[in-house]
Amino acid sequence: MKHLGKLVCVTAPGDDYDFVSRFFCPGEAVAEDPVTGSAHSMLIPYWHDRLGKTTMRARQVSARGGDLHCQWQGDRVLISGQAVTYLEGKVFLR
Repeated sequence: MKHLGKLVCVTAPGDDYDFVSRFFCPGEAVAEDPVTGSAHSMLIPYWHDRLGKTTMRARQVSARGGDLHCQWQGDRVLISGQAVTYLEGKVFLR
């Protein structure tokens, strides 16, 4: 994907999931985010309006991919799923 200076989220109804998505970051250090919680904070209300559901199953279909359990609570969204720690560190502020 060509560097656009923007982030791109694509979504569609799923076959085995309520919806699927991909999240691209052209020109950034990671060209595609494998599973993006912040994008789902917008996708959950979007799909709630279309499906009329408050609880949904989502799949981000990147190469690594991941399943998300999503819940719409009016002014809040809840997102859960499996995660793996891949980096630990410390940040020093001066």
